[in-house]
Amino acid sequence: MKNQLQKNYAVVIIGGGPAGLAAALGAREAGAEHVLIIDREVETGGILNQCIHSGFGLHYFKEELTGPEYAERFSQQVLSSKIELLTDSYVLNITPDLKLEVISRNHGYLNLQAKAVVLAMGCRERTRGAIRTPGFRPAGVMTAGLAQKMVNMKGVLPGRRVAILGSGDIGMIMARRLVLEGCQVVGVFELHPYSSGLSRNKVQCLDDFDIPLHLSTTVAFIHGRKRVEHLTIAPVTTQYVPNLNQSWDVKCDTLLFSIGLIPENELSARLRIKMDPSTGGPQVNSTMETSLPGVFACGNVLHVHDIVDFVSEESLRAGRFAAELALGMRRPGDNIALYPGENIASCVPHSLSSDREQIIYLRVKQPVKNATLSIGDRYEKKFKRLIPSEMVKLTLPPKILDHFFGERLRIEVSSGEAE
Repeated sequence: MKNQLQKNYAVVIIGGGPAGLAAALGAREAGAEHVLIIDREVETGGILNQCIHSGFGLHYFKEELTGPEYAERFSQQVLSSKIELLTDSYVLNITPDLKLEVISRNHGYLNLQAKAVVLAMGCRERTRGAIRTPGFRPAGVMTAGLAQKMVNMKGVLPGRRVAILGSGDIGMIMARRLVLEGCQVVGVFELHPYSSGLSRNKVQCLDDFDIPLHLSTTVAFIHGRKRVEHLTIAPVTTQYVPNLNQSWDVKCDTLLFSIGLIPENELSARLRIKMDPSTGGPQVNSTMETSLPGVFACGNVLHVHDIVDFVSEESLRAGRFAAELALGMRRPGDNIALYPGENIASCVPHSLSSDREQIIYLRVKQPVKNATLSIGDRYEKKFKRLIPSEMVKLTLPPKILDHFFGERLRIEVSSGEAE
């Protein structure tokens, strides 16, 4: 039997993954009475449902959980908070006045009205086409996330002798998973001179299982007509150009790509929201609101996170701010502009307010030892090591932000030793 849906909501969250679940809880805690989550999958939880390994929840719950366990905790809180769920549904369009066109398996075509919308659509994997890897197009070439879904949710192995291009977290985790399932992983090949994933995953997934990691190396050609037969592997120069004179062949029947994630921002583009090319997500202020009033963003649709606990913390705040707006409690505008400087790849949010504590997330461009991170000329923090794959979280109290009122601040990393 169909549940009767309302037509008007205080807050509508698009996406039922970790970001969407946390944003809904944040909105409900802030006093929003009618909150709706729309998700295109049959079940909420997003990518966590296929991440059966442990390592989640260490920051947020102070205990180690698997991905499904982490998702289940938030899902149960959402259900107990009487937040409405619209699963197996797809948002076709959002208008600037926050009217949503939705197509649903159970409810058909819907028109909904929201006072605030939270974008929490997550991200998708970068594919072979994004980096234009030369070679044929045989079976056995796929992303690491697809292989993870095949193994963990469908019980199907992608192949028996596997190579992995890219040392992202999903790639390293799948290297371990495939070895545990009896496959042979011939190697992980990384374009950069450093690993692209978390240090703990390199140690626990590659080092502990004797899986070779080849840095400054790439796949130069994929061989095989019907199925992958072997790969041509080549070292790269400092300009990331393959050196074919030093190439070698590796026999395998499967190639997995773990070459990064892209925020899922098709809806954002339709709304003509201002985007940040460094993150691939929207520009947001300190309340996580985008350039379009009433539309907020959080989680991997905003910028790619490496720890789901940070996604939950950020999304709870976004949900609370969205609820405040829906209830007519708009906060004063930001008074500090923020932008990346030396060796900073990205920073979120893009502006700050000095009236409350602020949390900033940032990434460096290159690995640096003994680094000094500075904001303006009045704030410095020392780090033993900073790497691009591990996001830095800074918490700034109002007493520091008061000094920066009305300024344009550059975040920089300097006085360090490059690795």
